[in-house]
Amino acid sequence: MPLLQEREEGVHPCGRAVGIQHSTDRKEADLGWMEVVRNLRIQNDLGLHARCAARIVALAGQFRSKLYFKKDEHEVEGSSILSLLTLACPKGTEVQLRAVGEDADLLMEAMTHLFEQRFGE
Repeated sequence: MPLLQEREEGVHPCGRAVGIQHSTDRKEADLGWMEVVRNLRIQNDLGLHARCAARIVALAGQFRSKLYFKKDEHEVEGSSILSLLTLACPKGTEVQLRAVGEDADLLMEAMTHLFEQRFGE
């Protein structure tokens, strides 16, 4: 667990405010890890179903960082289709995504694009 985190505020190219948290825990900072947190809304008509969850898992697998999804107080890893489905996210649900690792910013940009494209549906 990080000892201290600094938070930077920025603006996504789409005009949305985003927050990037850089860990200052010695072990993580030496590795160049960072934590990026963003809230995204499920926009497709069927919500977060198995096909969407599979696309999320496949995309997350292309990065070295870990991905976490949080709805209400329930957080799951983004590397498991079943874990994502336990969140039960219909259309309009806002979820918090948290990417942790050396390429967390790139992973979050890719996830944001996937959500904006409604998972390709």
